[in-house]
Amino acid sequence: MRLRLQVAAPPHIYFMKTEKAVVLFSGGLDSTTALCWALERGYVCTAVSFDYGQRHKKENASARRIASAMGVKLHGIKLALPWLAASSLVDPAKKIPAAAPGRPVAKTGIPSTFVPGRNLMFASIGVSLADSIGASAVVMGPNVVDYSGYPDCRPEFYRALEKAVSAGTRRGAAGKKIKLLTPLIRLSKREIILLGLRLRAPLELTWSCYAGGALPCGRCDSCRLRAKGFKEAGIPDPAMRRLERRAVGRKP
Repeated sequence: MRLRLQVAAPPHIYFMKTEKAVVLFSGGLDSTTALCWALERGYVCTAVSFDYGQRHKKENASARRIASAMGVKLHGIKLALPWLAASSLVDPAKKIPAAAPGRPVAKTGIPSTFVPGRNLMFASIGVSLADSIGASAVVMGPNVVDYSGYPDCRPEFYRALEKAVSAGTRRGAAGKKIKLLTPLIRLSKREIILLGLRLRAPLELTWSCYAGGALPCGRCDSCRLRAKGFKEAGIPDPAMRRLERRAVGRKP
């Protein structure tokens, strides 16, 4: 059964906050929606963003901006792992897969934008932080419906990882779980956008593009999926409108 979402929503009222959660936060559309989802459910959230050598700093800048706007503590973690240059997201000499307007990015197995072990490392660091501060959950925004073919976005990966977390943490040894929550994992990009709007997430501040120009490239897989989601939702992308206004303002 697919989740039906309503855009029109009552005022943004959070549940009473009783538990802590760590949110893996890139400053993108999905993780911002996941953060707002956790806040609405009453979690006191601490966010974690990662600089793993990606070719631009736009997403981390968005993460800082959004966390500050929402009053959420953010830890910025730097990972200096040279072998991550196997990904075209890290090595600028590698070409990011792109498509002409109106055509999908070609799918030929796992794309070059896959970063080996990225979600495993991020989740592990999130669990480490959760175990140290007594948080009962790590909230993440992976998605298996509209996704780029990454094996570490699948539900079975997180189910297996949660078992390992229960066996290897202080909370687990005490009989208290650290849940790995993936609220968006079976939603389409359209449904994620509608959920974000219902939660009043600051989608206008998010960044999704794999490239790092003044405006999103519109050709990479992430841009294409985002544009498709907003088109299917029948809503203009507020981030694009904001960035276009800023670009026009800079012209002489």
